[in-house]
Amino acid sequence: MATPVVTKTAWKLQEIVAHASNVSSLVLGKASGRLLATGGDDCRVNLWSINKPNCIMSLTGHTSPVESVRLNTPEELIVAGSQSGSIRVWDLEAAKILRTLMGHKANICSLDFHPYGEFVASGSQDTNIKLWDIRRKGCVFRYRGHSQAVRCLRFSPDGKWLASAADDHMVKLWDLTAGKMMSEFPGHTGPVNVVEFHPNEYLLASGSSDRTIRFWDLEKFQVVSCIEGEPGPVRSILFNPDGCCLYSGCQDSLRVYGWEPERCFDVVLVHWGKVADLAICNDQLIGVAFSQSNVSSYVVDLTRVTRTGTVAQDPVQDSRPPAQQPPHPSAPLRRIYERPSTACSKPQRVKQNSESERRSPSSEDDRDERESRAEIQNAEDYNEIFQPKNSISRTPPRRSEPFPAPPEDDMATAKEAAKPSPAMDAQFPVPNVSPGGAGTLEVLSRPPVVTSTPAPKAEPAIFPATRNEPIGLKASDFLPAVKIPQQAELVDEDAMSQIRKGHDTMCVVLTSRHKNLDTVRGVWTTGDIKTSVDSAVAINDLSVVVDLLNIVNQKASLWKLDLCTTVLPQIEKLLQSKYESYVQTGCTSLKLILQRFLPLITDILAAPPSVGVDISREERLHKCRLCYKQLKSISSLVKSKSGLSGRHGSAFRELHLLMASLD
Repeated sequence: MATPVVTKTAWKLQEIVAHASNVSSLVLGKASGRLLATGGDDCRVNLWSINKPNCIMSLTGHTSPVESVRLNTPEELIVAGSQSGSIRVWDLEAAKILRTLMGHKANICSLDFHPYGEFVASGSQDTNIKLWDIRRKGCVFRYRGHSQAVRCLRFSPDGKWLASAADDHMVKLWDLTAGKMMSEFPGHTGPVNVVEFHPNEYLLASGSSDRTIRFWDLEKFQVVSCIEGEPGPVRSILFNPDGCCLYSGCQDSLRVYGWEPERCFDVVLVHWGKVADLAICNDQLIGVAFSQSNVSSYVVDLTRVTRTGTVAQDPVQDSRPPAQQPPHPSAPLRRIYERPSTACSKPQRVKQNSESERRSPSSEDDRDERESRAEIQNAEDYNEIFQPKNSISRTPPRRSEPFPAPPEDDMATAKEAAKPSPAMDAQFPVPNVSPGGAGTLEVLSRPPVVTSTPAPKAEPAIFPATRNEPIGLKASDFLPAVKIPQQAELVDEDAMSQIRKGHDTMCVVLTSRHKNLDTVRGVWTTGDIKTSVDSAVAINDLSVVVDLLNIVNQKASLWKLDLCTTVLPQIEKLLQSKYESYVQTGCTSLKLILQRFLPLITDILAAPPSVGVDISREERLHKCRLCYKQLKSISSLVKSKSGLSGRHGSAFRELHLLMASLD
């Protein structure tokens, strides 16, 4: 029987040298997920086909570095904004310059095409937002309201609104027809780098340098939820096409979020550094990143990524029961966009443009033609992608095949996973059972993948609800080993004796635990949290520690530095436990400690020694050294478990990213 080939969930597709100098901007075509445009300090805009090494077309005309690029929805037009404030629009099918738009007084930071009409929006370092009519070559309207550079612009799916994000920490929503601001959304504490509309519902997501993603209701104009704890500034987000979740391209990872309630469904480790743009095609997410003159592309297989609330939630992000699930996209809580059946006309309110914003005489058009060129550098790829509009071969639309996933690096592990033993689900680990055990037949039908030995967990979407024992636990582990004679010899008295014996043992265990909890509760009522935790640790019963941490984790303000020194050794034990609830509690506590205290610990340890005697500082320094040593010990454990698949693998990968500064 052939051994199944185990493939990767995420992999690097290619790396190209995109420009003769540094790359300053790039964008993916959202319709195909196969077209890439890059802007460089060499004042050029280059077009590439994903996973092909040669440049398709190089667009010239700008005289300063290209700061922003954007493709329209059909991927027939491209707009590029430069450091000098000029904007140029090219027709890719005709391979020529279409328009040059002048009017901004500083570099262009953001651009977007209207989804239906021939309009382009531009945001600049000069804090202005301009709406341009490509046909008239003029500025239709100017929107003023931001006090700092406008970093991102997005038109709503119905083309009626424009959302803007800026360095002034604000997100604003503009009504294109009325020509005025509808609402502004305060809340971010750092520059807002990106905004995205939900594909169907009246919902807007914004990502900021304050390491948060906020979701805004566009009917009530208020915040829906806020996701905190991102490992770095949020620069790239994308809704799934059906609107079931939001992807966030983080430093070396992809995170999958829900917003009602806010939670993390999955974390996928992708070594893409600072990803600049995302697109989805054929159930694959394409991510691109740039560094100096190089551009790298990556692929994530979304069929192996948890994307909905019907699965168990990530233990680090949400400790609420799995029953709390967001509504299905087919039954949204809020209104749905009404898309027009025809191309939208220009906004009704048109402001009189200054002479500097009007495009004049045909002599300038001639000059643009001379200065701007579209150099086709790969005719075969160009003809394949940009066919003439009247070409009959353009209908039906072109379809691309998904990129083939490479095999896992450790094929020996893959072969081991393919043996007829308890299989592992592609998303969630199933507990190991002995050969011939009762649980083996339930999972053999699933395709085997590379496995480790993660903590067991339950998955209601896979296992039947009528099971007669909990997943991951065997009742025999909790009962005394008894050699049962032949059934005919087992009389009622013997059966009752065996039952009572097991019952008495369980009563002793529960009575002891209740007594221990009463002891801790007595200390807790005094208000001394540290002493309460010390007493729980002294009892030497991890179940009591777990019960106490589940309470402390609900209120982050209870955590202090001296509490960390006591809890961290216990967290290390919890992370190695075979019980899912213990691992979940350990992950939650460790994440709280890393988010609240790791920056403080590293800062104090890096600070120069003080002059004179400062007792309190010396005590704090001693605690920081102790915590740092314990975190380093836990770091190696987290790293070893970050390769696991499923729910706990996601949790450990997230912790591994948070602990990256310890390396």
